[in-house]
Amino acid sequence: MSQKRIQDYQIKVGTMKAGKRNKITDVPGVLVGHSTIKTETNHTGVTVILPGKDNAFVKKYTAASYVHNGFGKSCGLLQIDELGSLETPIALTNTLNVGLVWDAMTQYVIDQCKKENVEVKSLNTVVGECNDSSINQIQRRAVKEEHVLEAIGCAEEDFAEGDVGAGTGTVCYGLKGGIGSASRIITVGEKEYTIGVLVQSNFGSTEDFVLCGFMAGQWILKQKKEKEKMAVSECDKGSIMTILATDLPVSARQLKRIIRRTAVGIARTGAYTGHGSGEVMIGFTTANRIPSGKEEPVFSQTMIREDLINLAFRAAAEASQEAILNSMVCAKQTVGREGQIYYSLEEFLPQILEQMD
Repeated sequence: MSQKRIQDYQIKVGTMKAGKRNKITDVPGVLVGHSTIKTETNHTGVTVILPGKDNAFVKKYTAASYVHNGFGKSCGLLQIDELGSLETPIALTNTLNVGLVWDAMTQYVIDQCKKENVEVKSLNTVVGECNDSSINQIQRRAVKEEHVLEAIGCAEEDFAEGDVGAGTGTVCYGLKGGIGSASRIITVGEKEYTIGVLVQSNFGSTEDFVLCGFMAGQWILKQKKEKEKMAVSECDKGSIMTILATDLPVSARQLKRIIRRTAVGIARTGAYTGHGSGEVMIGFTTANRIPSGKEEPVFSQTMIREDLINLAFRAAAEASQEAILNSMVCAKQTVGREGQIYYSLEEFLPQILEQMD
């Protein structure tokens, strides 16, 4: 995917090694797909994260969720927290489309199970959301079943970032937000593992935006004098969904500890987690699959030693920080519903880099 990302501006986030694509799909088996809606009234869509190519309901993934600030309408977190497992793909969309997307994803998994002669009596479908109503006419609930199926059908390793899928109408630090991703490689023992992150960015006050230590938001605000219709965000609200995938063998408890560290990456970009901003994290590992319940009554899982987990903590923080920056720099300038212009970080970067030197 030929998009100019934050690393292409010679901006290095952190010290750790990134994966081959520097995306969540560096975790083997993980795929991401989008369906994007851009019309006169709607700028929205859906993004789907597939944890693997097989049926997650038949063989579940060890998973965890964490709500850093609960101003959100996500579905499926309660059971993830209780059972420590993920049994469907993860879908991201806009706030008022959660129900429709949940219904479409539920039907998709039911149909998938029918083909495999698996009976479904209960299903914990997972859907996350951000409110994109500054750009999107959200009450139209434009995302339909066909868009969810399109996102699933086109899921791949090398996916687009920025104003696509669930990020089509989102805003980050008063600039255009969107979908962003990054990954980090860690070595435990003699084996390498991957921590991958994908975000749907829709949060932050413009003045608070920090780019690798530089108060970029305050510099951007000064440009408003020359840009009459330039949009800004005066308070930290709007939410960010963070999805973390790994092939590191961890328990659900350990995984929850890891995904909590993505909040560090969010904070490094300047946010303080405002009242109206929902910070929701969901994580899963491909290393410890969970039988459906009809196999052996006892099964075993592997997990890293607790004293080695700092590597994963650092990786989660770095990957989430870079994913946010990628979501912003890959997104293109977009006009809001009231005529305001949400500029792309890309448009300011050359001048910001001069200020940083």
